[in-house]
Amino acid sequence: MSQEIELVGKIGSMALIRREDLDIDYNIFSRLGHDLRPGMIWVSSGATEIGRLDYMRRNGGEVLHGDPEEDKSDYAAQGQSILMENYRRYIDPKYSVRQLLVEHTHFNDPVKREQIKSFLLRQPRQGAVPIINYNDPVSFEENRRMELATLRHQGMREVVECIDNDETASVIARLVRAKMLVIMTSVEGIYRDPADPSTLVGEITGRDAESVVANIRAMQRRCVGASRAGAGGARAKLEFIVDPVCAGTTVIIGHARHRLQDLVAGRVPCTRVGCW
Repeated sequence: MSQEIELVGKIGSMALIRREDLDIDYNIFSRLGHDLRPGMIWVSSGATEIGRLDYMRRNGGEVLHGDPEEDKSDYAAQGQSILMENYRRYIDPKYSVRQLLVEHTHFNDPVKREQIKSFLLRQPRQGAVPIINYNDPVSFEENRRMELATLRHQGMREVVECIDNDETASVIARLVRAKMLVIMTSVEGIYRDPADPSTLVGEITGRDAESVVANIRAMQRRCVGASRAGAGGARAKLEFIVDPVCAGTTVIIGHARHRLQDLVAGRVPCTRVGCW
C-alpha cells in the first residue's frame, strides 16, 4: 500500500452551504483548510450548488429555467472558480493547491487512469494539495449512459460512472491505495434506523474483507433516503466503499461540522468501516 497518500477525503454539496441563508458556509472551508496538507487528496462537490447561489445573488434571486442538464452545467462552470478560490484562501499558504477535473471516461481509459494516478502520487513530494471535482460542465447524462453502455458491450468488467462524488472519491482511494477514505456529509454516519439518531453505527467491521462486505450488505438493507434530489444516500455510499475496503482502506463517514482531524482520530461520532 502506498505510504504517500495518507487520506482521500470527500465533502458533499449540502455540507458546504448554509441553506437557510442561501450562502456558502465559510466556517466549513476554514476548518478544512486548517487540516488539509500534502499527502491528502480532497474530492469536493459543491460547484453546481455554489454556482446556482452565485447566479441567484447576481440576478435578483432568479434561477435558470432551461434544460436541467444544461442549467447544471452552467451553474457548475460558474461555481468552480468560487469553490477553488475558497480552498486556496483557507489552505495553509505554504502549500500549493491544484485543481483536477475528472470525468468517468478518464477512469475507464487505462492510459488516462495511470496519468491521474501518477499526477496524484507526485503531489506529496511537491508540497501540493489536489482538489478534485467531477467535470460537470462537459458531461451530459445521455452521452455518459451511451458511453458506458458501449464499454459494457465491449466486455469491460469494471465500468466507472462517477455519477456521484462519493463514487469518485472511492475510485481514487482504490487507485492510489490510500490508507484512509473520509466521506464528510450532512449526518453523523450510518444509522440502523435513519429516523433515530441514537442508532448511529460506530463500526462496520469483520475478520476479513469478505465478512466486512457481508456486514455492509446487511446495513444497506436498512438505508433509505438522501440529502437532496439526485444523491444516492447512505445505501450508495456503502456500495461505493466496498472496493476500497476490500483493498485495505479504512473508511470513515461523518458529519462535515466536525474537524477532519477529529474524525480521523475517532474523537467525534462517526461510522468506521474496515478490517481490524
